[in-house]
Amino acid sequence: MVRMATVLLCILYTSLLYGIYVPSWMYDFQGMNSTLSTSSVQVQCGVRGSLDPPCNSAGFIDRLLLGVNHLYQHPVYRRVQECSENSPDYGSLPPNAPAWCLSPFDPEGILSSLTAAVTCFVGLHFGHIIAHFKDHMQRMIMWSISAIPLLVLGYVILALGMPLSKPLYTISYMCVTAGASGFIFTFFFYLVDVKHITKPVMLLQWMGMNAFLIYALAACEILPILLQGFYWGSPANNLVDGTESFLQNVLNSNSWGTLTFVILEILFWGLFAGLLHRKSIYIKL
Repeated sequence: MVRMATVLLCILYTSLLYGIYVPSWMYDFQGMNSTLSTSSVQVQCGVRGSLDPPCNSAGFIDRLLLGVNHLYQHPVYRRVQECSENSPDYGSLPPNAPAWCLSPFDPEGILSSLTAAVTCFVGLHFGHIIAHFKDHMQRMIMWSISAIPLLVLGYVILALGMPLSKPLYTISYMCVTAGASGFIFTFFFYLVDVKHITKPVMLLQWMGMNAFLIYALAACEILPILLQGFYWGSPANNLVDGTESFLQNVLNSNSWGTLTFVILEILFWGLFAGLLHRKSIYIKL
């Protein structure tokens, strides 16, 4: 039953993604200056099967059923080169930026929820293996047998033309990430549950003990936003952005500087979770 539901969801997703005709559409945009009145911007589409940001069927379905004013107003594609002078980060609009750069788009919309549900079914399958196989080696073999076809299928679909797109949650993206997650999960299971080597993953264990709190403070960016509220001179001169810019300048690379910043951020949250564990503080529902 689960396998049938998974196949049907993938067929439905692909049919809607490539089969729906997306007409041209309009959205209202208000300038950064509050004195400017709201203006209507038209996005030219009139296509079928496009996966580009302005004219994909995922956005069309959300606009049709949810309304353009109820969609996420800061989509990730505002960071692409056409829409940001600071790409791959957010930045000012470049000259002659396309009309769709400031349009809303929900990366967790109706269509992408179909393949997100398939990911849940994959996780359910891995859980069933835990329940039905008690031997550790059998579990790892079954997980590997499940992960390999997902990875292969994902890259085959990618080669056939469906890109790895998180905002659209394409089937290729779903298969590759689910397969890779399966291998990573198998590796950590072998390391911790089979070989009982726990010290290298202690930070991950601490974060798992307070996953809800770490998600709220870090992934939902509650603490970074709070810290960004304190700045000197201009809003850009805050502890968060200043630290990232400092690392980028030291390493003479935006990419390596950002990567180092993210690694330090993960380390910080791991140590923070360890401190909470030491104090026996656990936030849970």
